[in-house]
Amino acid sequence: MPLDRDLPKRDILPIPDRPYVGPTKYNAADPRPEFPPILPIRPPEGAPNVLIILIDDVGFGASSTFGGPINTPTATELAEAGLKFTRFHTTALCSPTRAALLTGRNPHSVGMGCITEMATSAPGATSMIPNSAASIAKILRYNGYSTAQFGKCHEVPAWETGTTGPFDHWPTYMGFEKFYGFVGGETNQYYPTLYDGTTHIEMPERGNYHLTTDLADQAIKWIETQRSLAPDKPFFMYFAPGATHAPHQVPEEWSNKYRGQFDAGWDALREATFNRQKDIGVIPVVAQLTSPNEGVPAWEAMNPDVVDSLKREMEIYAGFLEHTDYQIGRVIQTLKDLKVLENTLIIYILGDNGASAEGTFLGTFNEMIGFNGIVMGEEEQIKLINDHIEEFGTKKAYNHYAIGWAQAMCTPYQWTKQVASHFGGTRNGMIVHWPKGIEARGLRHQFTYVTDVLPTVLEAIGLPEPLSVDGVLQKPIEGVSFFYTFNDANATERHRTQYFEMFGNRGIYHEGWTAVALHSKPWQLEDELPDFSEDTWELYFTYAEKSEDLPKQDWTQAKDLAAENPDKLEELKNLFQIEAARYNVFPLDDRKIERLPSGPSGQEEDVRRQRYVDGSFVADSVVIDNFNRSFKITAEITVPADLPGPAHGVILARGNDFGGFGLYAKNGILTYVYNYLGLEVFYVRADNPEDVTSLLPSGTYQVRMEFNYQGGEVAGEGGTVKLFRNDGERDVQLGEGFIPRTNPVIFNVDAFLMVGNKTGGPLCEDLAGDNRFTGKVDWAEIEVTGPPGIESPEPRLHALMAIH
Repeated sequence: MPLDRDLPKRDILPIPDRPYVGPTKYNAADPRPEFPPILPIRPPEGAPNVLIILIDDVGFGASSTFGGPINTPTATELAEAGLKFTRFHTTALCSPTRAALLTGRNPHSVGMGCITEMATSAPGATSMIPNSAASIAKILRYNGYSTAQFGKCHEVPAWETGTTGPFDHWPTYMGFEKFYGFVGGETNQYYPTLYDGTTHIEMPERGNYHLTTDLADQAIKWIETQRSLAPDKPFFMYFAPGATHAPHQVPEEWSNKYRGQFDAGWDALREATFNRQKDIGVIPVVAQLTSPNEGVPAWEAMNPDVVDSLKREMEIYAGFLEHTDYQIGRVIQTLKDLKVLENTLIIYILGDNGASAEGTFLGTFNEMIGFNGIVMGEEEQIKLINDHIEEFGTKKAYNHYAIGWAQAMCTPYQWTKQVASHFGGTRNGMIVHWPKGIEARGLRHQFTYVTDVLPTVLEAIGLPEPLSVDGVLQKPIEGVSFFYTFNDANATERHRTQYFEMFGNRGIYHEGWTAVALHSKPWQLEDELPDFSEDTWELYFTYAEKSEDLPKQDWTQAKDLAAENPDKLEELKNLFQIEAARYNVFPLDDRKIERLPSGPSGQEEDVRRQRYVDGSFVADSVVIDNFNRSFKITAEITVPADLPGPAHGVILARGNDFGGFGLYAKNGILTYVYNYLGLEVFYVRADNPEDVTSLLPSGTYQVRMEFNYQGGEVAGEGGTVKLFRNDGERDVQLGEGFIPRTNPVIFNVDAFLMVGNKTGGPLCEDLAGDNRFTGKVDWAEIEVTGPPGIESPEPRLHALMAIH
């Protein structure tokens, strides 16, 4: 039996190297010393591969696996051969769910109380996962696993997403040996911003490119390579595509499958889904369908002029989800082909929160319209949607569906994404499949939470909770393993208390009871919210373990018991206060649009200039803030004398085809373009383009664009643009024009700045295709020249927009 000192100490990671302490000889040849073999670190014998799948913005009532209208055959196949959890919960928003999943700690406990773009300096909302909460990837890598992540990473602080780092919170520094995907909340499915590790890569040139397909291709390639070159090592893969987050983009052959299937509208869809859910047992037969949310219009009340477009919005989303499940099926098929499915623990989570109600009551052609706080009249919005509905789902739209569809996708529960108080925002379907480790099949009704995934995986493998990782004492894991449910459907639930909070929406679960307070709605972007003390708390008895309590069980939070049980309500409200204080939930913060940064986080006002070099790729969150203010772009360029034609291509560009600006040359003519939300594109060119003196000559010199903002302290206004070329001793003005309106807050969650080239979604038609500058951009810079247009970080963004 080996000495204890010779056994790996798996609660200290990395596992400390143990020096050889036996006898040795002077000469290795005579006599031959006998040293023990050098053995690599491996997990306990029989450890399974682990595949965690997390898809985005899927409500409990969306997938056919949980009674919804959208076909998800891969999820259903895994569920029928494994376990289907009906009371699994998330945080109601993206980054918090993902941080809790990866660390096994509550979101506020690891600084992720909101999405990274809305970070504050409050301990629960810094967006900086501490090194005292090592991720599941790091724990498994240090225990001998190959590790990889494909898809969305929305856990990197916004100010750390630049090309110079720091990279402490990027996947490859959080324990993943391989990362292929995007960093941020969302990306264009046709023009994604992709990274391999921490290096930006250009999108693969394929005419039928789609990100989810690419992610599946990359995941399959990695699995095949890993099994070929390291078959003795198990693997851990985290597959988290950006689907089905907006923009809802999918090839027509998928969305066309659902033509005509949603003609009855969202209210009828809720009823049909509710009945199917009862039939398949994911909700009890005595469950009640919750009332539609106050403020969400009935289908019959919708303006008939937009009804056909509303149907199409849902058809596109349905195709998007089925397409995603299909790509996941390709990854699963690879496990079958390699004969490793039997001992692969698969945890398939259908949604990091409830369905998204961020698309307005009518849907939207470009969701950035709402993110910029721009309010449109109903007639304007209907015209915009109808004019572009055939572009929805394609490269030409950044679309999102109407709130009514989101409510239907969360059936049978109330509310949606962002609303942490109610199950519609936090209850998601989860499937567990592991043939070698799970003998039983069927439904599991125990309360589970996203923090429970990490300890479950560790228990399934046979690994201890680490006490120290990289020399840092670890915070205790706060999740509760649900491994105990794998082969015991009737096991008493162990996760008995859990708080919820997002944008001031609060909830507490305790031993079957839930107390909840709705504070803000997803479509409330303005500062019109009540004081937290004025919120009304509701009380529900949502789960009974004892048969005698079943008659009063209210599975869906349909019957408020606050008036009948005031003492129980006060008990749970006090419990929320205790749990919230314990896990850094305070201070409560209900701000939304005003927390979105428009420039580098922590940027000092005296930072007025940023310089870039040819080939620079800079995430928008770390670009200097030039919204709502005067600024200029200056660049030194070199135009070779032997060019076969006039100078052409991008000098500096920021944003994409749904919002941004750029300075470029077209046929030798210096041009400035401003793309306003993908709705209008404004150009300023040389005043006399036919005059040869207006062309960019050969040689090395500077060009400049000056923007004079004329909005004062009002956001989103326009200004004059002047274009210059410097001939060494003097400036020559080439052109002048006017930009009537500008984005007040943000171009895109996935926007970036590039110099000398522009990949991804083109800003305008001039930049479609190859737009590399045919000379060289020696350097380019943005300098702000005027004060911010908004003195307060709480802009009143009500600039009505006229759509022409």
